[in-house]
Amino acid sequence: MKPNPTLHADMIRALKNRFEKNMGRHKGLEWSAVQAKLEADAKKLQTLHEMERTGGEPDVIGYDQQTGEFTFCDCSPESPIGRRSLCYDGDALASRKENKPGGSAVEMAASMGIELLTEEQYRTLQKLGEFDRKTSSWVQTPSSIRKLGGALFCDRRYGQVFVYHNGAESYYAARGFRGLLKV
Repeated sequence: MKPNPTLHADMIRALKNRFEKNMGRHKGLEWSAVQAKLEADAKKLQTLHEMERTGGEPDVIGYDQQTGEFTFCDCSPESPIGRRSLCYDGDALASRKENKPGGSAVEMAASMGIELLTEEQYRTLQKLGEFDRKTSSWVQTPSSIRKLGGALFCDRRYGQVFVYHNGAESYYAARGFRGLLKV
């Protein structure tokens, strides 16, 4: 996709607004440093636009001192609405004979240039706020579980984060996925 300067400027403005309204997610970080990274990488900015377009409300949740990368994560209160009703991965999608969903979480994430959160990353996100109180989100699943047909998802209920399992081919209107991007 060809870079669109207007789209990029609008996206940077939206990210800056979210950054400034949610300083507790990125204490000690300065927007000017984040903006410089974004302006230097149109491809990552396009990925953030896709995260935004699908309802993820991406925001900075960390900074890696060793790599110099900022970590963006979907911070929408509920699992991004444009990424729900998906089974876990392509194998699960192929295994469905009837009532196939529109796609899979793993494949959609890859097409957007992001990765599903790990369970650990999901728990870290939950320390920054309360997310998925009415929805749930697929998370990266160990191959040992995936080989047996299962997949993991998480949510927050009763003030706690829960990890569950389901058949990877299952899909629900209230289950989507959250993504992570390093810039």
